[in-house]
Amino acid sequence: MNIKRQAVSDSIVQQIVNVDSISILELDKEEIISMFKFYGVLLFRGFDTNADIFKEFTNLFSINFLNYAGGAFSRKVINGDQTLLSVNDFKSEIKLHGEMYYQQNIPLMLWFFCANPPLKYGETTVCDGRQFFNEISSSTKDLFSNKKLKFSVCMSKEEWQKKYQANNLDKLEEMCQKNNTHLKISENQSIWLEYICPAIIPSRCGKYQVFINSLLPTKQLSPNVLKFEDDSEIPDEVVSELNEIAEKITTKISWQKGDILMIDNTRILHGRRAFSDNQRDIYIRLCSPAFSF
Repeated sequence: MNIKRQAVSDSIVQQIVNVDSISILELDKEEIISMFKFYGVLLFRGFDTNADIFKEFTNLFSINFLNYAGGAFSRKVINGDQTLLSVNDFKSEIKLHGEMYYQQNIPLMLWFFCANPPLKYGETTVCDGRQFFNEISSSTKDLFSNKKLKFSVCMSKEEWQKKYQANNLDKLEEMCQKNNTHLKISENQSIWLEYICPAIIPSRCGKYQVFINSLLPTKQLSPNVLKFEDDSEIPDEVVSELNEIAEKITTKISWQKGDILMIDNTRILHGRRAFSDNQRDIYIRLCSPAFSF
């Protein structure tokens, strides 16, 4: 079945529109995969969807769904499914970032579903990490090529048990080992974690450099967590430069009920504008693509 698409403003976001009142499950799967590989972010709009259809549709393209163990925010489980989660932990802005780039094992692909749009504001923001890299000054590129990012955090026993969904230290140690995260354990079973990673990575095809990481929201929400690998501070002027670039190249997606958003988490940064009402209800699924990538 042919797919009708249109660009969302002047951006890489491609909107797949429902023109013949068809089911989203009837769309041409191979054409969607081809567009996703090229653009990195697709918005499906105007289809008859709900949480069950969202799961069925995402299952067509995805494997290895994650339960968000180790994630930075609280996530409400939807309908008892640990792989279907709400993103409404709080209402303030979240800066552009790659999902879970404070650990080694990231979801390669993200899906969002608008169960209910906000009354006002609360747009999801996206940008291309390849374009972001191209906009960065030479001096900042040199800085990031010479210094990696270091995320460090202390947690009580109660905090890490909730965050990592682990009841014992053996499970926690196994998870940290898989994520290349350094772990120190105190006598009272409080912990200290350290994860080191680059701010700029090669694209999966190896042809480009991509700026994708969790730097901006971490500096925004938990600035003491993040420094360079050598424990030096990330200069304020560098953070300001990155925020200015983000605003310049960001595309805002104003949600409509039933929208589905498909994101390449190896290339596309995402975030969110602040909102103030209690209507916004957006779900997320974290996974890998079920196709060559």
